[in-house]
Amino acid sequence: MVTAGFEPVRDAFVRNFEVLGDRGAAVAVYRDGRKVVDLWGGTKDADGAAPWTEDTAQVVRSATKGVAAAVPLLLHQRGLLDLDAPVGAYWPEFKAGGKEKILVRDLLAHRAGIPALDRGLTAAEAADGVSGPRAVAAQRPFWEPGTGHGYHAQTYSWLLSELVLRVTGRTLGCVLAEEIAEPLGVDFWIGLPDAEAEAGRVGRVAPVEPPESAGVLRTRPRRNVSEAYADPASLTRRAFAAIDPLPDENAPAYRAAELPASNGIGTARALARFYAATIGVVEDGARIFTPATAALAAREHSAGPDRVLVVNTRFGAGYMLHGPASPLLSPASFGHPGRGGSLAFADPEAGIGFGYVTNALAKSVTADPRAQALVRALKSVL
Repeated sequence: MVTAGFEPVRDAFVRNFEVLGDRGAAVAVYRDGRKVVDLWGGTKDADGAAPWTEDTAQVVRSATKGVAAAVPLLLHQRGLLDLDAPVGAYWPEFKAGGKEKILVRDLLAHRAGIPALDRGLTAAEAADGVSGPRAVAAQRPFWEPGTGHGYHAQTYSWLLSELVLRVTGRTLGCVLAEEIAEPLGVDFWIGLPDAEAEAGRVGRVAPVEPPESAGVLRTRPRRNVSEAYADPASLTRRAFAAIDPLPDENAPAYRAAELPASNGIGTARALARFYAATIGVVEDGARIFTPATAALAAREHSAGPDRVLVVNTRFGAGYMLHGPASPLLSPASFGHPGRGGSLAFADPEAGIGFGYVTNALAKSVTADPRAQALVRALKSVL
């Protein structure tokens, strides 16, 4: 469905299949709490046999981070978590290795200085709920915490999950399900429940295909960026290799694990509704953030050269902000892209909640051309 006036978004969505190589995808938009775009198309498998349907869900990689960040912010909103307190006040073991002064706010804004590990974890270790928190607690920072920022691509999982566990006694995925997803009525999980993977639901989640087989047009990275990704010793490469080798994103064990940095599973509709509820009231009266918390999410905490992504980035409290590396709708926007194409964000000035998911993954980390085509079309009608 497309509300009158938003047809350019539909046109851009169609063009993504015709020109930019999308295979299976969905996009949804909320405006002022009301759904105005809800589109899906293509196939959810590589051989084109199974159509992408209304309720097809997708692994959204780092777009998970924006949804996960709502949990500590909600705890802060309720007075249970002080963003200006040392992480060690909640998690004493974290103080090891010169990390005594790292604040909760630093974790959310990628300023903690621990985007990588001295030894990458196996997929099983990454998912066991113990090895990851233990590794980041023991890790010495790669720079003096608080003096700069660098994208915590994988370690963000264990930093946030253990902090939430120490504060609430519940996992981040559990708090997300009980306090946000279920009340809001959205299909989004960090830790896919057994009920969603049992007989009768098998195949709802579209499989992830590697970029080499996706056939998506790619933008050419700048030389210094490509060199950083190619160098095994670089902080860039090490940050993305904190899980080594990379896990099979289609494996049931991976989907069932709780990795708030990377393995969220949901629909575009869920992402758009979630972000709409961070900045206002959605159709049935649900809301996640107060205006003060929404402003906190969007307030710049980190800006400038990113020590991991090797480009200039901006972060709020858990959210990537509008900038050259992640051109969202406007400077007021906050959200998060997912490596390979997914994108979700809110724009409080325009009253927009936006979600786009795809299974034709490209090699882009930010600013995927398909997502940006949809954002440009949306901008043209506002």
